[in-house]
Amino acid sequence: MRDTSDTKKSSKRVASRFSRLSLVLAVSASALLSVVGPTHAAPAKDPLPADIPDYQAALSAVKSTDVRNAVCRFLRTPLPTGNAGEPVQMIPETAEPCQDLPVFTIKDPVARNEITPEFVAGTARPLPTEAVKLTQLVSSLSTTVNGRNATVMLAPTQGGGWHLAGVRDGDSDAVYAGKATLGTLVFTEPQIRGWYQLKLSTVEPLNEQAREGLGGQASVSLSDYQKLVKARYADKLPGSEYDTTGYSSGYDLRHPAEGPSPSPLLLAGGSGTALALAGGAAVLYRRRLANTR
Repeated sequence: MRDTSDTKKSSKRVASRFSRLSLVLAVSASALLSVVGPTHAAPAKDPLPADIPDYQAALSAVKSTDVRNAVCRFLRTPLPTGNAGEPVQMIPETAEPCQDLPVFTIKDPVARNEITPEFVAGTARPLPTEAVKLTQLVSSLSTTVNGRNATVMLAPTQGGGWHLAGVRDGDSDAVYAGKATLGTLVFTEPQIRGWYQLKLSTVEPLNEQAREGLGGQASVSLSDYQKLVKARYADKLPGSEYDTTGYSSGYDLRHPAEGPSPSPLLLAGGSGTALALAGGAAVLYRRRLANTR
């Protein structure tokens, strides 16, 4: 008969080996995680948005010295009053435009989506991929500067990348565009400054203009929303009689994909008036509205 004391000693030795092995595995796993990071925890840095092309170029643009200086010049210049006939204010070139201004950063850009002309005309199907199109990227400031905020607008550059298209007073575009979540899409109906959230095939308003655009309804199907915008704008698209007779510039999403402009317009709020950088052509920008007149 086998000595039970030997069996007990053997069991203790095996248990001790497993205990030491478990400790080694735990330490090894800990060291590995310290190098590659936890497999389930959120990464230290968010991944680049997959739905925005050349996003790294957009990040580089909003963090660039040129864009920051443009924002500082904009913030230093009083806004136009919007009175008819008021000349465009020229923003003077200065060596240190950000000097003496409060410290701020420009946030990472987010997608600014708009309804497509084909969706408005009724030639596109009521599907998210055909109803909405990425037209610009927008970034707001990390804090107000002398009581003002601003939105940096980036436009796509021909051949890839992004460039500064303008700076708008206020941050509403960036705030609403930033409400997009996983599984939802945020877009604007620019003619009425309405912002909407698209969940699968349901359109919900995000601001008062959008609620009015839906006739006060809490939500509508994408198909019903298409009927609403078609009724509002289909006869006002570029080339329409409404457009060609001079009542409106029409409804056009075809932003020119040009290279970086040396003198981008610095747009002032929703007034439609503009500030322009000194050294460039003085141009008065007025937002194209397709409102019925």
